[in-house]
Amino acid sequence: MIVITTPTGQIGGRLLEILLAETRTRGEQLRVIVRDPGKLPDAVRAHVDVVTGSHDEPEVVDRAFAGADAVFWLAPSHGRAPSLDALYSGFTQVAAKAFATHGVGHVVGVSALGRGTPVADRAGHVTASLAMDDLVASTGVAYRALANPTFFDNLLWQVASIRDHGVFTETVAADRSAPRAATRDIAAAAAALLLDRSWTGTGEVAVLGPEDLSPNDLAEIMSDVLGRPIRYERQPLDAFRTELAGRGMPAPLVDGYVDMMRAKDDGLDDGVRRTAPTASPTTFREWCEQVLKPAVQA
Repeated sequence: MIVITTPTGQIGGRLLEILLAETRTRGEQLRVIVRDPGKLPDAVRAHVDVVTGSHDEPEVVDRAFAGADAVFWLAPSHGRAPSLDALYSGFTQVAAKAFATHGVGHVVGVSALGRGTPVADRAGHVTASLAMDDLVASTGVAYRALANPTFFDNLLWQVASIRDHGVFTETVAADRSAPRAATRDIAAAAAALLLDRSWTGTGEVAVLGPEDLSPNDLAEIMSDVLGRPIRYERQPLDAFRTELAGRGMPAPLVDGYVDMMRAKDDGLDDGVRRTAPTASPTTFREWCEQVLKPAVQA
C-alpha cells in the first residue's frame, strides 16, 4: 500500500498517474489523502482508496496510514500559518508520530536543495523544509528527501505576462546560472523510490535537470520556441515583497519567500554536483514545447 498526499497538485498529480500505470501489474494498492475528492477524475477514484481530509489531521492520517508500506509526503508551502516552522515541521508533526504508530516503512518527501551550503540557515522556506526533513528522519523511518531546485513549471504563473507582454520576472541576476527541473521529473523520481523500497536509512536524492540555466538562457529558449522575443526583467526584492504582501500572504511567509530568493542568488542551489543519477532528463526546451507553448496559445 502506497499513500499519496497532495494527489491533485503539480507533483502529486503526476505521481499518481505514474503509479496508477505501474502498480496494476505489481500488486500494489494506492491510497490518497485529498480535501476534495471531487477534484480527482472519475477514472482515478475507481482505482484508489480515498481518505478525505487534510494530512495534518490525526484522524485522517490514522485512517490513511493504517496498513501503509510507503508514503509520499508533501507539506503545503502556502496557507495562513503563523510561521514557517508551523507551515512545515508543525504541519508534519502528526504524520511523523503516525509513521511510527502504524509501522510505515518508507517515506519520500518533497524538499529543496541547499543543505550544507553557507546560506542554508537563512533561506526562508528552504531552511524550514530542511528542518522538516530532519523531523521525519528522526522518526526512524527510511526517508528520502527529494532535493529540488526552482521548477520550470513556476513559469506557468506568468503565462499571461509572457503571452501579452513578452516578459517574465524573477529576482535573481540575469546571468545567474543554476539547476532547474521539471515537476514531472520530480514525480518520476518519487515513483521510482516508492516502488523500489530496497533502500534504507535517510538521505537526499537531488533532481537537478540536465543543465544549469540563467534567466537569460530561459529568455533565449522561450523566444525560440514561442517564435517571438521574450525578455527577462529582474524584480527587486522589495518589489517582490510588496507583491506577495498585496496578495494577502502572511508576513512570515512573505519574509520566507524573500529570504529564499535572496539565498538562491547567493548560491543556495549550487551545493550538489550534477551526475548521471541527479541529472533528470527533461530539458527546458522540451518543457517549453510540450507545456509552456500550449499554455501560452490556449
